[in-house]
Amino acid sequence: MSATVPPSTDDSSKEDRLKQYLLDRAKDGEMYFKSKFIADDVGLSPKEIGALMVKLRDSATDLSIEKWSYTSATTWRVETA
Repeated sequence: MSATVPPSTDDSSKEDRLKQYLLDRAKDGEMYFKSKFIADDVGLSPKEIGALMVKLRDSATDLSIEKWSYTSATTWRVETA
């Protein structure tokens, strides 16, 4: 069971919220996910998550992020660095 994070309109807080979610989930190893399956958990749309993942891939030094699969929707692989 996961806690839902309240929505926000500020892009930097959206990015921070997603980053913290990923850090919490990947702290014990790698995690794989599709944006549509975590959207409710982080209070963002799948499209917002996809755009933020590209930003985080380039800026988050404490996470290793890569596109893993492209079937039906992008699967992301996240691991703590």
